[in-house]
Amino acid sequence: MGNEKCSWICWIVLLCLCECNASHLSYTISEEVNKGALLANIAKDLNINVQELEDRGLRILSSDSKKYFDVNLATGNIFVNDRIDREELCSNAERCSLRIQAVLLNPMVVHRIEVNVLDINDNSPDFNEHLYFLNISESVSPGERFLLPVAEDADVGSYAVKSYKLDKNEHFSLDVQSAGEDGLSAELVLQKALDREKQPVLKLIVTAMDGGIPGRSGTLQIHVNVIDSNDNTPIFSRSLYKVRVNEDTAPGNVLIKLNATDLDEGMNGKIVYSFLRRGNSDLTKVFDINSETGTVTLKSNIDFEKTPAYELRVQAKDQGASSRSAHAKLLIEVIDVNDNAPEILVTSLVTPIREDAKLGAIVALITVVDKDGGNNGLTKCGVVGSVPFKLKSNYKNDYSLVVDGQLDRENISAHNISIIATDEGSPPLSSMKIITVSVADVNDNPPRFVEPVLHIYVKENSPIGSTLYTVKAVDSDLHDNAKITYKLLPMSFINIQISSLLNINSDTGDIIGLQSFNHEELKTFQFKIQATDSGVPPLSSNVTVNVLILDENDNNPTILAPYSEHGSVNSETIPYSAESGYFVAKIRAVDADSGYNALLSYHLSEPKGNNLFRIGTSTGEIRTKRRMSDNDLKTHHLLVLVSDNGEPSLSATVSIDVMVVESTADVQTQFRHVPIKEDNFSDLNLYLLIAIVSVSVIFLLSLISLIAVRCHRTDSDFSRYSAPMITTHPDGSWSYSKATQQYDVCFSSDTLKSDVVVFPAPFPPVDAELISINGNDTFTRTQTLPNTDKVSDIFPHTVICIQILVGFMLQVVLTLHI
Repeated sequence: MGNEKCSWICWIVLLCLCECNASHLSYTISEEVNKGALLANIAKDLNINVQELEDRGLRILSSDSKKYFDVNLATGNIFVNDRIDREELCSNAERCSLRIQAVLLNPMVVHRIEVNVLDINDNSPDFNEHLYFLNISESVSPGERFLLPVAEDADVGSYAVKSYKLDKNEHFSLDVQSAGEDGLSAELVLQKALDREKQPVLKLIVTAMDGGIPGRSGTLQIHVNVIDSNDNTPIFSRSLYKVRVNEDTAPGNVLIKLNATDLDEGMNGKIVYSFLRRGNSDLTKVFDINSETGTVTLKSNIDFEKTPAYELRVQAKDQGASSRSAHAKLLIEVIDVNDNAPEILVTSLVTPIREDAKLGAIVALITVVDKDGGNNGLTKCGVVGSVPFKLKSNYKNDYSLVVDGQLDRENISAHNISIIATDEGSPPLSSMKIITVSVADVNDNPPRFVEPVLHIYVKENSPIGSTLYTVKAVDSDLHDNAKITYKLLPMSFINIQISSLLNINSDTGDIIGLQSFNHEELKTFQFKIQATDSGVPPLSSNVTVNVLILDENDNNPTILAPYSEHGSVNSETIPYSAESGYFVAKIRAVDADSGYNALLSYHLSEPKGNNLFRIGTSTGEIRTKRRMSDNDLKTHHLLVLVSDNGEPSLSATVSIDVMVVESTADVQTQFRHVPIKEDNFSDLNLYLLIAIVSVSVIFLLSLISLIAVRCHRTDSDFSRYSAPMITTHPDGSWSYSKATQQYDVCFSSDTLKSDVVVFPAPFPPVDAELISINGNDTFTRTQTLPNTDKVSDIFPHTVICIQILVGFMLQVVLTLHI
């Protein structure tokens, strides 16, 4: 049993996943040869170099439980490995052969070898009964025949029983006749009448000899008892009876009724029927005969696959004092019925199989066996369903299950292959066998990120060593093929190496900041991460990461010149006759932050009870609220607070002393240059008027068109955006507002300087632009970083663009005018 297990293990291991060719070799060997006897040289017969045998892994395989042959890889000789007994293998069959397979690897080749086993004369003829008693009446006439038991010889062909010999005597001779497939039959022939008074008992010896050289023999001792006369022998109606019976006939059915007659009367003429036992076979277990009527019935089930025909010897014997008997042959032919479904045998199976297996790679060897005969035993075999496998015929009922399509473990990790075999009987019988073949993983899938580009939002001033983000890649392979490691790809921007800013945990994908970020210095940067699996060879993929540094309110507003000079005394003068809305000063401030954190508002702190001045919260312009009165102070100390819109809000202050003077001649300011008024209406004034009217008309037409378009939108759009509203303010500014958005446009009342400021109020969208046009022909534009909120309505932006255009045209006209 150990050798058998080893043989099966070697058989499974040696099958590889490559193209396999089959060929057929035939050898002949005698039975009972010594172990180690040479069968053939496989290298010579296959025209293969002996040195290649071991490299290619030659193995001799057999489906038998015994390993009768093996191979010497050093010489290529196939030798006998176990005792070969033809009688044990093939019993009485004329032809006996063993089927083995020679398997070579790299590439794989399967050679079918048929070894014909020749019989040798190693068995002697043998009689089942070594002592045979024969009662013969003395009245028997010469020429009477008496059938003798046959000798059995396990050998076949020329080594089977070939002759019988009777010891020399004066009463009997031996008549040997051919019995067809059953060999020879021997009958004693009475040559001379018996005389019981002279010799009541005769002892004869019959010798059976086979055809070997030297021959073997066996003997049968016959005791002939001479009894008194019963001079009539029963006679069968026929010497040979034939009957055909289906193998599915139920026991108890009558097969045939024999008929024999005896001319004697009384007990000498009463016939008793019986079967004669021949050799070692006992057919009385299968058939029964009625001793009185001669009716033969079926006693047990019969099977065509085991015994296709039965030959019985029937005896009719009278009951006289010296009984006489007659013999006939009964031949029962069993008719095959398709009662055996094909049997599918898997002699080897390779599982799991790699998913990159080539087309034609062998997965299993399959043999189909049908015990029926004729068309009932002819089979067809195939694979059921749509699977990437097919059956390839090797030899008669031997098949190879091979790969017939692309395997993909990620889609199907195991295939249940249904194989059906059907015979050609009527009706046909079939059987099915399911073979489960697992698919082994191959590193054929690189790691995959969910998105090709990632956006990471990082707050500035985040602590060093904090985890900014965790990237995750997935790999549809298994085990090491799916074990992913991460790394940063080397790259730099503005002469800064990415490795100095970030690090990544190779196992978890955690991105760790190596320094604290400052939005004012670095707003965004980009880098790449590579994910690599642990397969052989490894596969990888990259993802681009965009890092956006989110602003925090960490910068106070800064007051711009001329009020920002350290240690300077900020003072302004106004005339006593100043009207309401008189321009006093303008505070300018900036904030290094962005977005809401850089959106500034101006507030004025005056002495209690004094409400002479006001300041534009968004412009920083200080103007008078009313005319002066005699009760007002001549010097006013103003404290301006500039605050941003961050959380928490940061602020800066500036102090201004406003002095009231009696006459306008005493008012001096560095910001104001009163233009010389011309009495005549010049060409420049005409151009100015035409430009202002044109721009205003274009603006009004554009605004009306946009409002009309918005009015024709669907109800859902109206529900999404409320009606726009344009509002003017006392400080000279006007605003456009809509549901969630409001935009202010502020114009300075200063005739020497004109500023157009467009900004959202009170909460600007993240993509709003702050544009300032000053009187010194400078153009400044600051844009905040994008916010995560999306502004889908294009209408407010269109209005802003038109407002900017109007302001720009006005600035140009004013410049030309100046």
